[in-house]
Amino acid sequence: MTMIRSDAVPARPREVSVRAWFDASRVLTWRQLLVYVRDVPTVLQSFIVPAISMVLVKVVLGDAVGSATGQDSLYGTVPLMILIGAMGGSVVSAVRLNKERSTGLLARLYVLPINRAADLTSRVVAEIIRILVLTLELLLVGYVMGFRFEQGLLGALGLLAIPLVFGGAYAVFVLAIAVNSPPGAPLVQYLGLLTNLLMFFNSGFSPIDAYPGWLQPIVANQPMTPAIELMRGFAVGGPVLEAFIKVMIWTVVFVGCSVYPALRGYRRAATTR
Repeated sequence: MTMIRSDAVPARPREVSVRAWFDASRVLTWRQLLVYVRDVPTVLQSFIVPAISMVLVKVVLGDAVGSATGQDSLYGTVPLMILIGAMGGSVVSAVRLNKERSTGLLARLYVLPINRAADLTSRVVAEIIRILVLTLELLLVGYVMGFRFEQGLLGALGLLAIPLVFGGAYAVFVLAIAVNSPPGAPLVQYLGLLTNLLMFFNSGFSPIDAYPGWLQPIVANQPMTPAIELMRGFAVGGPVLEAFIKVMIWTVVFVGCSVYPALRGYRRAATTR
């Protein structure tokens, strides 16, 4: 009878190690993507609705915005729809997390011998991948409509990076809210209301100068406006430093205020039903 030496069997990495976190996150990210693409209505809503909305906004408001700014409104509409699509998809992911909590799937994942942060990491990474695909799709549609990268390859890469950074930070924020909300909480309604308010009060929808004077500081400094201005600057040029600083501040705020509540809330959500 052949004996297997114990030292010949590779040791499994500890659950708290970086390697264990990476391996489990990779597998669970693949799971998240499979679950997402198999939900056909959600996929259609995530990728078709933003593209149609972008076309409609351009057709209905394009001339008015262009006349007011002297610039093609597409350079505000494309970034706006990318951010709206990124934020809306994060809400859908949060709703799915709450459903998995209700069915006990989170509890089963929590008792597995894997790194405790892997599942949350996989959800954020899956969101970043979704945002990347959405951004490329809307940029392609925008290109057909006349959107161009006048700042060359570096500008295009910078524009592409903004929704990934902003969207990833917002996904962490939404997941933190989801795991700390009671089951059945109207998460979609509340976050949907927030997204709609941000959508209609930003520089992509209308120039900041077109808003009432008392509202302009709010519009200029809400999370979406600096991201839109930065993406516009990467596409057609202009000052980007102030917008970049504001985007980084909002990113740090979203992540910094959410990581600990997300980890703590996830543990509570996975251990109680």
